[in-house]
Amino acid sequence: MELERMGQLAKAASRSLMKLTQPEKNACLVTIARNLVDNTDKILEANAKDLENGIANNMPESLQDRLRLTADRIEGIAEGVRQVAALDDPVGEVLSMKSRPNGLMVGKKRVPLGVIGMIYESRPNVTVDAFSLCFKTGNAVILRGGSDCIYSNIVLVDIIKKSLEENHVTPDAVFLLEDTSRETATKMMQMNEYIDVLIPRGGAGLIRSVVQNATVPVIETGTGNCHVYIDATADVEMAVDIVKNAKMQRLGVCNACESLVIHKDIVDAVAPKIIATLKEKDCEIRGDEMMQSYDSYVIPATEEDYATEYLDKIISAKVVSSVDEAIEHINANSTGHSESIVTKDYDNAQRFLNEVDSAAVYVNASTRFTDGFEFGFGAEIGISTQKLHARGPMGLEALTTTKYIIYGNGQVRP
Repeated sequence: MELERMGQLAKAASRSLMKLTQPEKNACLVTIARNLVDNTDKILEANAKDLENGIANNMPESLQDRLRLTADRIEGIAEGVRQVAALDDPVGEVLSMKSRPNGLMVGKKRVPLGVIGMIYESRPNVTVDAFSLCFKTGNAVILRGGSDCIYSNIVLVDIIKKSLEENHVTPDAVFLLEDTSRETATKMMQMNEYIDVLIPRGGAGLIRSVVQNATVPVIETGTGNCHVYIDATADVEMAVDIVKNAKMQRLGVCNACESLVIHKDIVDAVAPKIIATLKEKDCEIRGDEMMQSYDSYVIPATEEDYATEYLDKIISAKVVSSVDEAIEHINANSTGHSESIVTKDYDNAQRFLNEVDSAAVYVNASTRFTDGFEFGFGAEIGISTQKLHARGPMGLEALTTTKYIIYGNGQVRP
């Protein structure tokens, strides 16, 4: 379908979606979850084509993992949809109502954004997550996934559209841009007449391209050069467990730890254990001179390494002399996503929480928890690393805006 026509239909659909009640939206979502599971074989067949093409094009193993669907992952996607259905609908919520001296009642109310454009890479779960969150908040959505997952996305969107029709709701609530060329993507980024906001989700190159080329307002979801800082008073075993989980539990995700920072007073106790743990997992360690002194397995790090999101079995490591140096290093190299301190020192924990400038800051926990599902939002549409409108995992409220509602009884302005 022509992109212009797609925009027109999505805009019209957004106006009808605003009228849906919460039970009507929930019924659609429950149907979608059921139909996803019922069509598992069909989805896996399409996903196998995408994986075959990815392997043929030398796709890295970590990105293959992001692309790969299994029966369990499809059930997980469906469960995310059910979670969204179970959440309270923020649309229509009156946030405030105040009486003015002239008798006017001035209130603020949550409303949908309208039409949301999603541009993302080879993660087919995003197709369903994005739709379910947009739909629950009364927004239409135009999806532009990567060419790497086109077959999976076509099947997923077809299931969503048929589920909407089954519930007598317009299938124009969702469109998939099947032309994955850069030219068409750029046109989509400039459809101000039809798209109210763009949300890119993917690597640094994709997000930079959207920010530089879009005329439609953008909510920037950032790449994740996430840090774990092991403070002088840290519990050594806890630190090793957190680093192992944050780095190795899943490689190709934005909340994985890419950079390790260790206080010099604990490095003798913790560095050998962390090196051994990561070495066992074949994770390359790029460290400074002190880290290299513990094991020849550690190779020299460059300044670029400290600012890199690897999405691979690679981690940078640096030894610092104080919590001040740790915070300064993190703020200088972070992408503003997620950072964690492992410590028993309350004051250092509070300083870290207050002074590290990222969307999610942890004390004694893995950065892998920065996720809409883990935060209780159901599925997420992305993790915003900017500071306007939304920051951190973006659930339902982040997909709404507000308008003022004013009640009078004949007032005119003098």
